[in-house]
Amino acid sequence: MKEISEIRQELHDSILGEIDLSREVGDEEIEGIINEAVLSAGKKNFLSLEEKRRLMHELFDSIRKKGVIQSLIDDPHVTEIMVNGTENIFIERDGALSLWDKRFESKETLNDVIQQIAAGSNRVVNEASPIVDARLENGARVNIVMNPVALNGPIITIRRFPDNPIRMEDLLRFGSITPEVVEFLRKLVISGYNIFVSGGTGSGKTTFLNAMSSFIPEDTRVITIEDSAELQIQGIPNLVSLETRNANVEGCIPVTMRDLIKSSLRMRPDRIIVGEIRDGAAFDFLQAANTGHDGSLSTGHANSAKDMLSRLETMVLMAGMELPLAAIRRQIASAVDVIVHLGRLRDKSRKVLEIVEITGYEEGEITYCPLYAYEEGKLRKKNEIKYTEKLERSGFI
Repeated sequence: MKEISEIRQELHDSILGEIDLSREVGDEEIEGIINEAVLSAGKKNFLSLEEKRRLMHELFDSIRKKGVIQSLIDDPHVTEIMVNGTENIFIERDGALSLWDKRFESKETLNDVIQQIAAGSNRVVNEASPIVDARLENGARVNIVMNPVALNGPIITIRRFPDNPIRMEDLLRFGSITPEVVEFLRKLVISGYNIFVSGGTGSGKTTFLNAMSSFIPEDTRVITIEDSAELQIQGIPNLVSLETRNANVEGCIPVTMRDLIKSSLRMRPDRIIVGEIRDGAAFDFLQAANTGHDGSLSTGHANSAKDMLSRLETMVLMAGMELPLAAIRRQIASAVDVIVHLGRLRDKSRKVLEIVEITGYEEGEITYCPLYAYEEGKLRKKNEIKYTEKLERSGFI
């Protein structure tokens, strides 16, 4: 008698051959084809009722959904899914990393899921273009790396975001921030300070930016720009969301973050929110922040607030602009008002570790002043903010 995995693969191939791809096929029709095929196979192979039910469910997930990982995608407690080829699937559930007890049974089934994910985000991924960023219907971020780049691939990494955006009230409850700092940041955001959120991987930069954006006044026109849409801006009626596009085999030209930032300046924005900056788009963000778009927000990878300044310099140089370092540093000092640095502690909790005010440019260096710092298990105030003009214009001082 055939193995259940062999039966599943044969049914998968035959069902795909029956589906009329020239028209829109509904879920009910797919289920009908699957049920009929499984019942027929069950008689030939003496399958139990439980085996037939499981086959029907798995085949529907592989054809219409995301195969074996669909149950993980649907699990609100799973925040990260790491598919290492067909051999291992690791998950992060409630902050703990573990090896899952299921896996993809073949590279073919894994590749089917990959192509489905890529197509859902209007992306193309193959051996000629083996790396792609995409997203799922629920907003989860997906990174795919194919052969030949991934030697044990294909590799899928999925980061799932909460169904309901985490608010400042939640961060207070988690102990990530103090009420005093929340009130301080609220005043800065309302007053139009340009704020950069920095931190390492998994430190909660996007989550924090979402929470902080709740302080933006409702009558503001906001434009968000991202590589892969992750931001969940709430309470802003006049919101425009832009997303980059990769080149593909159909001849579509790429639309980069730099293109979108430049275009957004012609869309009458009050504030521009740029998702994580990784390259020369830093130059365009600084230009936007320096040309009257107060209240701009963005995030970036760094190990500290000071390190974020160095990273910004490097990313501006990546734009290919032949600017002297002194000019770049002046741009940064003028554009960025405050850096909020986040970190993940040993107990897996995420905290605001420091808040730094950029105070200017002197003797070839960007000057800054620590406003808050995480010391002895608590976020402690270090200095008063020096640049108060925007707070004064907003009536907070």
